[in-house]
Amino acid sequence: MIRRFIELYLRQSRRIWKRLPRPFKNSRVGRSYGRHLYSLVCKYASRNQSHGTFFLRNRPEIDLMCRLVGQMTGGSSVGISILACSKGAEVYSFLWRLRSYRPDLHFVVQAVDISQEIIDFAKEGAYSIAASGRWLPLGPAAISDDEKLIRSTHKDQGVNERESIFQRMYPSEMDAMFDKGVNSVRIKSWLREGITWRVGDASDGALIEELGPQDIVVANRFLCHMDPPAAEKCLRNIAGLVRPGGYLFVSGVDLEIRTRVAKDLNWQPVTELMREIHEGDSSLGQGWPFNWWGLEPFSQDRPDWPIRYAAVFQIGGDGVAACLDARYIQPVGIRHS
Repeated sequence: MIRRFIELYLRQSRRIWKRLPRPFKNSRVGRSYGRHLYSLVCKYASRNQSHGTFFLRNRPEIDLMCRLVGQMTGGSSVGISILACSKGAEVYSFLWRLRSYRPDLHFVVQAVDISQEIIDFAKEGAYSIAASGRWLPLGPAAISDDEKLIRSTHKDQGVNERESIFQRMYPSEMDAMFDKGVNSVRIKSWLREGITWRVGDASDGALIEELGPQDIVVANRFLCHMDPPAAEKCLRNIAGLVRPGGYLFVSGVDLEIRTRVAKDLNWQPVTELMREIHEGDSSLGQGWPFNWWGLEPFSQDRPDWPIRYAAVFQIGGDGVAACLDARYIQPVGIRHS
């Protein structure tokens, strides 16, 4: 009965929200109303996993990783773990920029996903450039290898699987990252080298021990697909993978969960490019407040905004500021040499 009432309330609220002027939506009152609606959506929504992704999905996020790597000292090797790596687009996007930016460094990359099928697909680094394959027959024995590639490339890519995994790339970037075939592309060999692909569950403590301490851990865009208690437990587990002084990239998670864990564990938010990263994937903002994967607008009207809207944190180490009070941690910018 309660769920039914909430569904009716949200349905009516959606109609009201659509008619509200944009200035009101962006006001303090409008944002509070949106957060109220979003909290109900998150509480009662049925969440599901998705392997939809894009190459170069959030450019400011990639820029920040390059800047962080640029200020690292203490060796020629950088350990990076990318959790829930999905079809590999995020792995290859980061590596392309990092290896282009710092060809002198050796990047030891661990790419992890819970699905053996998706790991096998990502490892191959081959993607179809043909149209969506939703029309293909369902029986796996009835389709060719090319048709399987179409289906795997387009799986979970938006409404009716019509969004291209390459839609956020420029032609010159396609040329730089891929070798082109007739109806497909393949990641260049120098980008596929040096990646260890693993099947694993990010909430499993054994995975943390297996991977070992990492300079950078990417845990993007999968925690929001989990029920909140499981997502929080998983996020706390992931923090143990970051070496003291290392960095955790964690977007695509309920902000209440990320904020609570960051405060509890005294994470230090990295404020450089914070707003740009928060707004770097415009599709997430368009989904708020009526989709559980949506992302609320950036705002400085909360005392804890530097933590709430940071998607990158420094974990442990001498550079981490102490928690000033129960609500706020001193943010840190990036020092440039």
